[in-house]
Amino acid sequence: MSAPEPWTGGPVTDRATCVLQGNAGPMTLDGTNTWLLAAPGAPDVVVVDPGEDDAVHRAAIARVLAGRPVALVVGTHHHHDHVGGLAAFVAEHPAPVVRTAGRHRAAGLDLRVLATPGHTADSLSVLLGTGELLTGDTVLGRGSTVIADDGDLGDHLASLDLLLGLGAGVLLPGHGPVRTDADAALRTQREHRLARLEQVRRAWAAGHRDVDDVVEAVHGPLEGKLRWAAAQSIRAQLHHLGYG
Repeated sequence: MSAPEPWTGGPVTDRATCVLQGNAGPMTLDGTNTWLLAAPGAPDVVVVDPGEDDAVHRAAIARVLAGRPVALVVGTHHHHDHVGGLAAFVAEHPAPVVRTAGRHRAAGLDLRVLATPGHTADSLSVLLGTGELLTGDTVLGRGSTVIADDGDLGDHLASLDLLLGLGAGVLLPGHGPVRTDADAALRTQREHRLARLEQVRRAWAAGHRDVDDVVEAVHGPLEGKLRWAAAQSIRAQLHHLGYG
C-alpha cells in the first residue's frame, strides 16, 4: 500500500486557510492544523487552534494574517498541541477567546461552536454558515482519534451523530488533510468505532481481561506512543461496554 500524500496545509476554500505547525508525529500526523477563517474581503480573521507554544509557528501565522487583526480565537480542546501557545498568541494578537459552545459573528462569518465531547470532555467543533466544519480532534483527516483520559466513547458516538446531522460539505480537521466528503468521513468514523467495539467485545469473551492483552488481541504488536494511544481507547471501550 502506498503512503498517503503528505498534508502541507495552505488555502482550502475561499474562507479557510491552514497554517500547519511543524510538530508532526504519531499523535499529530503531519502536525497541528491552525485554521484562519474569514469571508472574502473581510478585514479581520478568526483563528482556530493556535497550536503549541512555538515562536516559529506564531510567526508563520502572522505572515498569513498579513497585518489583519484577529477578531476571535477558538480553542477546540485543552490539549497542548492545540492551545499550548494560546496565551502567547493572544498576547501578540489580542482577541476574545472562545472555549465553550455558542454562536458568533466575526470576520464576516456566521460561526456555530458546538460541544462535541468524546475525544476529551471539552471538545468543540465549529460549523460555518457556508458548510465548512472544523472538528478539532473529534474527527481527523485520516485514521481515528484517541479517546483521552477525560473522554468518553458514548459521548464520542453521540457527537458523531450530531455532526452527521449538520449537512456539512467540507471537513477541516485538527490534524491531517481536509476531507471534501464530510458526510462519508463522519459515517466511516462512526462505523469504525462500532466495529472496533465489537472486536473488543469478542476479545473480552475470549478471556482477555487486561487492557494490554486486549490491545494485543485487537491491534497486534504496537510500540511507543501508538501502543499508549491504543490502550487509551481500549480502556474507554471496555468502560463503555461495562467491563472496566
